[in-house]
Amino acid sequence: MRTPTVLETNLEGLNPPKRGKVRDIYDLGDSLLIVATDRISAFDVILPNAVPEKGRVLTKISAFWFGQTEGIIRNHLISTEVKDYPSSCRPHAEILKGRSMLVKKARSLPVECIVRGYLTGSGLKEYRSTGAVSGIKLPPGLTEASRLPEPLFTPSTKAEVGEHDVNIDFTSVVKLVGKDVAEKIRSSTLAVYEKACRIAETKGIIIADTKLEFGIYQDEVILIDEVLTPDSSRFWPKSDYRAGVPQKSFDKQFVRDYLLSLKWNQKPPAPVLPEEVVRRTSEKYLEVLAMLAG
Repeated sequence: MRTPTVLETNLEGLNPPKRGKVRDIYDLGDSLLIVATDRISAFDVILPNAVPEKGRVLTKISAFWFGQTEGIIRNHLISTEVKDYPSSCRPHAEILKGRSMLVKKARSLPVECIVRGYLTGSGLKEYRSTGAVSGIKLPPGLTEASRLPEPLFTPSTKAEVGEHDVNIDFTSVVKLVGKDVAEKIRSSTLAVYEKACRIAETKGIIIADTKLEFGIYQDEVILIDEVLTPDSSRFWPKSDYRAGVPQKSFDKQFVRDYLLSLKWNQKPPAPVLPEEVVRRTSEKYLEVLAMLAG
């Protein structure tokens, strides 16, 4: 029997949360409590449906990758076990179990660190128009799902909920965070992605692209938020990969494809997803969790 879905939380005894597209974030003073709900967003708009098990999947996959990549860069994770949380959190153990993380309170950097290993989505659209992605010139003749000669760091701004991120070049990143920090987050993004790709391919998954976030904690750049989840990455089954055509996916591309079939302007309010789309999305998230982390 599956646990009830959670669209939002309001935990008595804690300060009101800051709500992101998926996560409710509670300020505990010297740490943060991050609760992954079952909300889902597409095109930077939160959809009205809850996707069963989604928050638990995101938490477990992020915890897996934090463990796999801590040799590259430190991260903000303290614990995913409610017994380790402050006493004010423990009355809410039932809702927090499996879908929450106690983390270090870092200062978030205003950059979305995107890395692309394959040509698809907005990158493919830009390439077809300009021959480049985020100003980086690419060889001619690439097509849908082509593997890139090397992974590309293609950062963007970090928009508020309901707004769209804007692609920026590395010079703009330097202006936002300084040269040393910019070089650190670029090199860390590429190193995390390359290690994750090696691990995922042994488990039958291609990571086409992903998005990472970083923060400053005690004057050190650390990895924060979520890591290499179906919300922040494109996961393709390796066994079905074939360049030149759209790929099957384990991520929320299934939801995007459904929404693109509608006459929707990609602005709130978002349409309600059919139950079949919700069910299959939940199944895809659970499948990739089982393949990656058991």
